[in-house]
Amino acid sequence: MTFHPRERGGRRPDLARLGLGRPGSGRPGLDRPGPARRDVLRAGAFGALGAVAAGPLLAACGSRDRPSSTPTGLDLSRPDHPVRLPLHDDIPMIADGLEPESGTLRILNYSEYNAPDVLKAFEKEYGVKVEVTTFVSIDEGVQKLNTPGAKFDVFYPTSDRIGTIAVGKLLQPLNKTYIPNLRNVWDQLQDPFYDQGSQYTVPHTLYTTGVLYRADRVDTVPANGYDLLWDVAHKGRIYLLDDDRETLGMAMLRKGITDVNTEDPAVIDAARADLEQLIDLVNIKIGATQYSTVPEGTATIHQAWAGDAVNAQYYLPEGVGPEVLGWWYPQDRRGAVGNDAFAVPTSADHPVLAHHFINYMLDNDNSIADFGYTGYQTPINALNPELMVTDEYVTENLVGAVIRPEDFDLGVQLLQLSPNGERLWDAAWAKFRAGA
Repeated sequence: MTFHPRERGGRRPDLARLGLGRPGSGRPGLDRPGPARRDVLRAGAFGALGAVAAGPLLAACGSRDRPSSTPTGLDLSRPDHPVRLPLHDDIPMIADGLEPESGTLRILNYSEYNAPDVLKAFEKEYGVKVEVTTFVSIDEGVQKLNTPGAKFDVFYPTSDRIGTIAVGKLLQPLNKTYIPNLRNVWDQLQDPFYDQGSQYTVPHTLYTTGVLYRADRVDTVPANGYDLLWDVAHKGRIYLLDDDRETLGMAMLRKGITDVNTEDPAVIDAARADLEQLIDLVNIKIGATQYSTVPEGTATIHQAWAGDAVNAQYYLPEGVGPEVLGWWYPQDRRGAVGNDAFAVPTSADHPVLAHHFINYMLDNDNSIADFGYTGYQTPINALNPELMVTDEYVTENLVGAVIRPEDFDLGVQLLQLSPNGERLWDAAWAKFRAGA
């Protein structure tokens, strides 16, 4: 079993078996991987864009059916409706064959979302400094990106925001001649439906959304594991994610509704009503530290992301093994799934260096070292799902947290909404939160 090295002198997974270096090879982050928490609150799609893009986008009208686009020309991407995002004449792609700039690479990212050893190794290899500015929610990240005078070289958007910020001219197109390691990525994410041709982004990490629980306290897991969140036996120790799309989407999935991007007010209102049952039924709580509250015992059941399940083993009390943890995700794999991405902002002072950084992070060894720190899986072919368990990145009881390429074919993704749809979801969440 893998323990956090700072707490228990943890065992290093056998990366040699993955073909990604040998023990003691000195590759960044390989000798003592240790995941850290990720406080991620994925918020709505349009809320933070400000004057650059929000004005025209907010003029869009809504529909009870899924809209195919907004009047501004922002096509709402879906798996059955792939979108090639527009390019802008005044934001050209960087030229081929340029040398990376010197100085400081400025990254705008979630807190503790890259392995420090990997960042230090990049600094050493390129003779530069890396400066990380953090955000808690994607709304906050877009606000910081759009702040007048802000200069960032690398940004980490979620797939539901890429269209908006690209149309809003906050991103520059990628020159993939600098990113040959994109070939290491799963095929379907080399040409994703939300950014056909990977014109503005390449993938960073993956997540599914399920239920993390203390298996030593929960006697029975129902076939529909979402029902764990309605289990009165654990009243006062059940938590939802602090995220409108994830929670309302979960309530829809629980009832067999797979269109988690619906803009039908009746469906959204019914999901809100189901969540409101939890207020009196189980004294529901809202949280964002599920990776620690479940293993430490404050929470017994918590809606969570797969990376939180991987991380949770490192927050267990001394002497408590990972077998006390449980993870539920639909057996048919038709639950929520998604990914984050790398992008280069228009404001970048070091765009060539930024491309080299993205390529560096998609190197097999560096990508796996990053996963070993964050707990959030990277979509590279070399990270063999079976060996992730064999080599103890993931314990047997949490194997359901491992994400495979076919999960993106079977699962459902929380994607961009029209402005009217966003307002409907926000209003439902606000009404629920007011009671909770």
